[in-house]
Amino acid sequence: MPGFYYRPMSRQRFLATAAKTTALLGLASLNRTAWGQVDDKERRQVRLALLSDTHIPADTTNSYRGFRPVENLRQVLPQVIAAEPDAVMLNGDAARLTGELADYSLLRQMLTPLAERAPIHIGLGNHDHRENFFQIFPRGSSAGPVSQKHVTIWEASGLRFLVLDSLLYVDQVAGLLGQAQRAWLAEFLTQADQKPTVLFVHHTLGDGDGDLLDADRFFDIILPHRQVKAVLYGHSHVYSYTQREHMHLINLPAVGYNFGDDQPVGWVSGTFDAAGAALTLHAIGGNRSQDGMTTNIRWLN
Repeated sequence: MPGFYYRPMSRQRFLATAAKTTALLGLASLNRTAWGQVDDKERRQVRLALLSDTHIPADTTNSYRGFRPVENLRQVLPQVIAAEPDAVMLNGDAARLTGELADYSLLRQMLTPLAERAPIHIGLGNHDHRENFFQIFPRGSSAGPVSQKHVTIWEASGLRFLVLDSLLYVDQVAGLLGQAQRAWLAEFLTQADQKPTVLFVHHTLGDGDGDLLDADRFFDIILPHRQVKAVLYGHSHVYSYTQREHMHLINLPAVGYNFGDDQPVGWVSGTFDAAGAALTLHAIGGNRSQDGMTTNIRWLN
């Protein structure tokens, strides 16, 4: 299946590594299967690790505003592993500026211990380079549902998660879903069943020159479909919650760095079920006043 990085270890190695991780991190239990799948017989929840804007450069000493993205991700990864997510969503701007092959090579190397435990879905943002990305994270045997766009679908425990592609130009601010992706999304949502659906897109959803340029057309497609409960996005390096009609809009913080001292740097862990989600901020830098704070959202009919 294309679109995510997943290298499940053998069961023997998994058990040995899990025992070591438990000892090192003080974990109480291991509730996932050795293959990283959600056991629907045991629970109807999905645990996700939500990351955005890692901005990994090949130069490990690269810094911006006093933050070193490589060091930040190194700090975050053990926390994510300890959280035992069923999947990881990295919502765009995985690479530092222009999505060089060396950037993605280092990112893949850093993500490998996590990819042995859970699938990692990586969306594309304006600092990513689609062709370079796929050289390091191959598509596999399938090109995905939309030609020239990187779209993935993941379902578990009666929930659906769609990762969309808003990359328009590399290292230019604005984003675009484009006509082909919008047409596919409209048809998909019309034909899909009514299980709660969460969308991921990198770009902010306003009407500015640096936002998702077809945001209005995007909302025209998704708002009539009540099964779409939330849209998670990044790009602004801001952590916030808003709402548009029945739909929750969640702006994920950046892992790499913030643009303002009032914003956290870090990631969010989420527990999703048929009724809503509980989202907890894990701030490793910047404004840490909300570190550990959980926001509960309920799906609206």
